[in-house]
Amino acid sequence: MVNSVLGSLDASKLGFTLSHEHVLISSAGISQVHPEFIDREATIKQGIDDLKQAHSEGLDSIVDLTTMDLGRDIDALEQVSRNSGVNIICATGTWLDIPRVFWRASPDIIASLYVKEITRGIENTGIKAGIIKVANDAGGESKKGEIILRAAARAQKLTGVPISTHTYAPERTGERQIAIFEEEGVNLNKICIGHSNDSSDLSYLRWLVRKGVWLGLDRYPTGLPDSPDWVRRTEILKELIDDGFAHRIMLGHDWDVTLTLANGEEVAEMRRLNPDSYLFITRRVLPKLKELGVSAEDLRRIMIDNPRRFFD
Repeated sequence: MVNSVLGSLDASKLGFTLSHEHVLISSAGISQVHPEFIDREATIKQGIDDLKQAHSEGLDSIVDLTTMDLGRDIDALEQVSRNSGVNIICATGTWLDIPRVFWRASPDIIASLYVKEITRGIENTGIKAGIIKVANDAGGESKKGEIILRAAARAQKLTGVPISTHTYAPERTGERQIAIFEEEGVNLNKICIGHSNDSSDLSYLRWLVRKGVWLGLDRYPTGLPDSPDWVRRTEILKELIDDGFAHRIMLGHDWDVTLTLANGEEVAEMRRLNPDSYLFITRRVLPKLKELGVSAEDLRRIMIDNPRRFFD
């Protein structure tokens, strides 16, 4: 069973799943203290409309990896899921804006907070997290980032809930994350190393899969500046499939309805590059893969079977 924002869900019911998405991104406390900074109601309405359209074209579930420090709004996610027909799995854990109070805390103490959000619920809503999110960026993990990795690992072992990571793929950040998870004794089958398609280094991507983690190719159509465009990302994906790795890959966009971390020009450029919202993979990537010769069986494996197996 998987925790969704509408309650416990059998993993076999996840269906066509996008492994790394968002609805609303901001910062911790902004919606409560400065609500005028975000048009929350417009975000909820747009999220319902976008995901309802995606649902009509075959999308069943998304994994929303918005943590507390990214302004997670659990009530908004519940409204969007209920009114769009798309299952939403929400996250506990911590992104890059690690609260100062965590910087010198014991990983066990932080792990207990994650466990509470998985087993009892988030912010007294009773809505339970179904995944743990962690993040390390350029320069690798800091001391406080390592605390978060170890906390997530311990929460994973206590609950069985999987971990999805934010990485800086050009610097092979996933290698260090895996080393820490191995030190903590985590089953690597419960780890997805995210944003890996910001790198075109096939030796790195193959190494990740061979270590036993899941490969999150979850930035479409673009990611980091100067990283591969969506066509090259898809060609690299095809090479990995040809290598026999289709059974270890999951796809997503890292999309959001409202992104307050970017300015207006940046958001407009993102919308220009992706006019399809949560449907870019469905409308463009999957047809491109078919054109490149990928079988319907492998496409089903990547979009349906793999997310089910990751959570099951």
